Amino acid sequence: MRAVPPTMTAAVTVGHGGPDAVEVRRDWPTPAPGPGEVLVEVAAAALNNTDVWSREGAYGTADDPGAVAGWRGVPLDFPLIQGGDIAGTVVAAGTGADPDLVGRRVIVDPAAGYEDGLPSRVVGSELDGGFAGYHVSAAERAHDVTGSPLSAAELACLPIAYGTALGMIERGGCRAGERVLVTGASGGVGLAAVQLLSARGCEVVALTTAMKAPVVREAGAVEIADREGDGVAAIAEVDAVLDVVGGEGFGTVLDRLATGGRLVTAGAIAGPVAAVDLRRVYLRRRTIAGSTMHTPEVFASLAGLAREGAVRPVVAATYPLTDIHRAQEAFAAKGFVGKIVLLPDDAAAA
Repeated sequence: MRAVPPTMTAAVTVGHGGPDAVEVRRDWPTPAPGPGEVLVEVAAAALNNTDVWSREGAYGTADDPGAVAGWRGVPLDFPLIQGGDIAGTVVAAGTGADPDLVGRRVIVDPAAGYEDGLPSRVVGSELDGGFAGYHVSAAERAHDVTGSPLSAAELACLPIAYGTALGMIERGGCRAGERVLVTGASGGVGLAAVQLLSARGCEVVALTTAMKAPVVREAGAVEIADREGDGVAAIAEVDAVLDVVGGEGFGTVLDRLATGGRLVTAGAIAGPVAAVDLRRVYLRRRTIAGSTMHTPEVFASLAGLAREGAVRPVVAATYPLTDIHRAQEAFAAKGFVGKIVLLPDDAAAA
């Protein structure tokens, strides 16, 4: 086991703003685990939309959608290390933490607290995340995946995207044999949903572009609808919709539901405001439900899938941690399928 250095490399967000609000520091103090905590040497950390939106303060408030705020409706505290997707190895355990975790490969549950069943603190938002050499986690949130056949980069794709997707699937009660439409199917959460639904035995209809269709089909979609044309209108009725896009097309997607169908929304990539004809909801007894991330039980199930290698995430590209600005530029361009992952500089060069 390598000795833990006193300082580490970290991508530190110093305030709300653009990419220049993230500073790469090579002298950031290495955190120490407190009681009930473990220190994880980060092997990989994936990028998410939430990293960008949190940095920009783009969540707004109920009173002012344009207000600069994090997801809880208030500005974040800085400096902050972002990155909620963490895979690594436990290298130290604090008092009261299970010492047997030391040396184990883990993925970290990014939901660090709950209120009324909803996440109240999130790694990379309310507390430091994985865009660094080391991360401190509560021991119970570091899930052992030592036997997993997945690489560190693949494991890092799981926590937020696959946790959110699995939470949506459970919230929507999606069952084997059902026909389920997934929007944004080439993105992190969308592609995760395609894989997880396929593994569950659902018939997956994926809304994506023609360019990205082959990868989405390989992930398990049995039907592809082109989102750049009138593909949505041509989709035969489905039992459920998992939507992370929102925006102007929300009502059209909703109308693909069969009578009594369920729509679960967990994102608003195309915009947070949608026009819905309520008659199309109540006359067809359709249900619209919101889903935020996952529950502890869902994440434990996800860790089990990781240990089994039941799903294999698509890693679109990897970048060294110190190249985070170029990685986020590629992320913003959206010309990829799957997840973009940051690796420690020495691992990225290997």
